[in-house]
Amino acid sequence: MSLDAPADPLPAEPRPADRSSAADLPADADDDPGPRRARREADRFPSAPQVPGSARGAVVWVAVALIVALLVAAGFWPAQMSSAAGAAMQWVTTTGGWSLLLIPLCLIALLLVLACTRFGDIRLGPDDSRPEYPTFAWIAMLLGAVMGIGMVTYGVAEPVSHLVSPPHGLAEPGSQEAVVDALRFTFLDWGLHAWAVFATFGLAIGYSTHRLGNKGLVSPILRPLIGRHADGLVGKAIDVLVILSTLFGTTTSLGLGAAQISQGMSRMTGLDLTTTGVQLIIIALVTVLFTASAMSGIGRGIRYLSQTTMVIAAALLLFVLATGPTSWLINLFLRSLGGYAGGFVEISLMLPTDGADVEWMQAWTYFMMAWWISWGAFVGIFLARISRGRTIRQFVLVVLGVPSLIFSAWFTVFGGSAMFMDLERDAGIGEAATENVNTAFFALLDQLPLTGLTSVVAVVLVIMYFVTSADSNTYVLAVISSDGRLHPSRPLMGMWGVLTGATAAVLLYAGGLEALQTAVMLSAAPFIFVILALAVSLVMMLRRDPLIQTGATSHRSTPRSDRADEAYKADGADEAHEFARSDNDAPSDAREAEVVVQTDG
Repeated sequence: MSLDAPADPLPAEPRPADRSSAADLPADADDDPGPRRARREADRFPSAPQVPGSARGAVVWVAVALIVALLVAAGFWPAQMSSAAGAAMQWVTTTGGWSLLLIPLCLIALLLVLACTRFGDIRLGPDDSRPEYPTFAWIAMLLGAVMGIGMVTYGVAEPVSHLVSPPHGLAEPGSQEAVVDALRFTFLDWGLHAWAVFATFGLAIGYSTHRLGNKGLVSPILRPLIGRHADGLVGKAIDVLVILSTLFGTTTSLGLGAAQISQGMSRMTGLDLTTTGVQLIIIALVTVLFTASAMSGIGRGIRYLSQTTMVIAAALLLFVLATGPTSWLINLFLRSLGGYAGGFVEISLMLPTDGADVEWMQAWTYFMMAWWISWGAFVGIFLARISRGRTIRQFVLVVLGVPSLIFSAWFTVFGGSAMFMDLERDAGIGEAATENVNTAFFALLDQLPLTGLTSVVAVVLVIMYFVTSADSNTYVLAVISSDGRLHPSRPLMGMWGVLTGATAAVLLYAGGLEALQTAVMLSAAPFIFVILALAVSLVMMLRRDPLIQTGATSHRSTPRSDRADEAYKADGADEAHEFARSDNDAPSDAREAEVVVQTDG
């Protein structure tokens, strides 16, 4: 998507005469329960789409003020800030950690119900709309949405750490049972639960924007629950919370990326480049790159960069599979996948029983779930962009199933190879990973052929993920803070680029990776209940869909979906013209793929 076009979506057409709104009711109707009920109904389910308005400053400046206050506190009083944040995280995880497991599990159940019932026939767009992208290209973009720095950082570190310290003490360290459990709990952290969060956001935003024509924010989706408050302080507070959660999720990725780059450079040069100072310099340099990229609006460059990262990641995966214990890995994948499926509900609800268990959950499962929640709105916006015209059934089954399988294969190949090296060659990768997760990936490459070449490839892969993740994040933050406008101003994107880099640098300086993890968990704690409210609102909207109310199966259009379709097409007209000039073989409606959101996970 080109980022420098000034156009905004078309304003909504006037409400049809036969549909009332709260403004249409007489003032003296407040004493009559019937009109009051109609007013509340009109507030909760307006007949006209909610498009970006003229007031856009409140959300921006409140979010910026809160972020700056945090940076000042963390920069000048790092010890006190770290202590307070640690105490807050301890309270959150001991009193509400259950919600980080239970709510994603409930989302999985809800999504499957929607896919397997008549709700699955509803399209994300008018009834006669069809997918804009071929299925293969759509799946490739789904994978690109979350394959990022974390796949490198934790691809080896998490499974091999679980081998050394088995989850919940269920197996003896270093045993074959520990190997299977290591992957089972890794699949839990990176599989269906994560994608249920993303799918819920993507489905809600896609239905709200493509089917109903609303602006691309979270607050309008909650209107069935909070009514007119979606336009007031409550709605703005929710949008501010989305910004903060998304920002802290991104800064964690940037901190991990800086640590991985410095670790790889140390391996290649033989110098000690893993200090905080070097990592801060890396963050500063990459911040300049992704901020300039976001402000330039060079969508084609980001698209090709994202496709290149996918090719490099696939090549590295195949290399490790071919040069590692291939047959052992295939057997391990099938056995671990069967164990994960067979004990799915059990491990999904396996909560800590003592203090040591709580610490383990804070370092792994709680942190991972909080990370996905912080990325929910970000990835959801991207999934909604590329899924227009898909049915709910297609969306749910593919988004939940395909990435979960492929991520499981990734962790089996890289993590399984490292566990094999530790068990058969006493490579010590697990012990090193428990001390510093950033050493694990390169420690595995040391055990394989062409170590120098693969280390360079890994560093390049992290840098590319780094730039594309932060570039797209800058764009999404600017969209959210400009009242859902798809074409935010360049100064606004520049501001968010600088703030993203500054936040990552300050938190890394204040407490390293632990501070970044704490920030993610604290920002995600209240947001998990926003996701729950989002799911409830989505069901309320779907039950009022004309396709459900009438039970019709033929392709029809409603006045509101027609307006959404017209606004969608008009919003991309200028971009399509631009692409036609710059890339004659690119389809004009491919504009929405031009910002390929490369997040972490």
